[in-house]
Amino acid sequence: MQALFDIILPVFLVIGAGYLASWRGLLPDNAVDGLMGFTQTIAIPCLLFTAIWQLDLGTNFSPPILISFYLGAASGFVAGLLGARYIFGRDWEDSVAIGFACLFSNSLLLGLPITERAYGPDALSGNYAIIAMHSPFCYALGITAMEIARARGTELRHLPLTVGRAMFRNGLVIGIMIGVAFNLGNVTLPAPVMQALDMITRTALPAALFALGGVLFRYRPEGDLRTILYVCAISLALHPAITFALGHGFGLSTDSLRSAVMTGAMAPGVNAYVFANMYGRAKRVAASSVLLATGLCLFTSWVWLHLLP
Repeated sequence: MQALFDIILPVFLVIGAGYLASWRGLLPDNAVDGLMGFTQTIAIPCLLFTAIWQLDLGTNFSPPILISFYLGAASGFVAGLLGARYIFGRDWEDSVAIGFACLFSNSLLLGLPITERAYGPDALSGNYAIIAMHSPFCYALGITAMEIARARGTELRHLPLTVGRAMFRNGLVIGIMIGVAFNLGNVTLPAPVMQALDMITRTALPAALFALGGVLFRYRPEGDLRTILYVCAISLALHPAITFALGHGFGLSTDSLRSAVMTGAMAPGVNAYVFANMYGRAKRVAASSVLLATGLCLFTSWVWLHLLP
C-alpha cells in the first residue's frame, strides 16, 4: 500500500490537478491544447532526443525486451479487434479503432514517471528502448489495418505513402530519429545548448501530465460501457500478463522486466483517441476508455508493482 501513496499517487495528483483546473474553468480548452501541444511537439521530443542520444543502443535495444513488450501489444490489438467485431458486433473500421486503443499504452506520460518513481532514473533504459519504437510500431500497425479495412478489396498502392507520411509528421518520431543519428554519429553539443535542453526536458513530464488531466476532463464516459470495460481489461491485464510471461521465458534482467511490464500495464494513451478521431470511428469508446483506464491504472499498476521482483 505504501507504493500506492509514494510512487503512483503523486503522478495521478498532477493529472487530477489538470482535470480540476479544466473543470473549474481555470484553464480554457485552448490553454490546455496549447500546453499539450508544447509537450507533444517540443518538450517530449527533446526528452526523447536526449535520452536516445545518450543511450547505449547496443546494450538496451535487445530483441528479448522488445519482443516481450510488442508481442503483448500486438496480441492486445488482435484481441481488441476481434472482440469488437465478433463479441460487440462493430464494423471493421470501428473494430480497428478499438483494437488501437488496446494497443497504444501510455508509455510516456504514465509508464515513464511511474517506473522512475518506483525504481529510479537509472532503471529507465528499457523504457526508452520501448518508447523509441512505440509510435512507429503502433501507428504503422493501426494505419495499415484501418486502410485495409477501408479499402474493401480496392487497390492499396498508396498504403506505404500513407503510413510513411503519418510517421514522419510525428514530433516524437522525429525526436527519436535525430537522437539515433546523434548517437551513431557521436555528435556533441556546446554546454549552453545542453543546459537549454535540460531546462526544456525537465518540464516535459510534469507539464504533459497536467495537460493530460485537462484533456481527460473533456472525455467523460458515455455509453458503450461493456466495450469500454473490455478495452480496459486488455490494456491493464492482458498486455502486461503476456509481456510478464514472455519476459520470464526470455530470462530478462530485473530492470528490463520491470520496464517492459510496467509500460505494458499502462492505460491507453491519448493517441488512442487521436487515432479514432483521425478516422472518425469509435471516438466515444476510445475517449471513454482513455479516461476510465487511466483512473483504474492507479490501482492496477500498484498490483503489477507488487508482482514484479
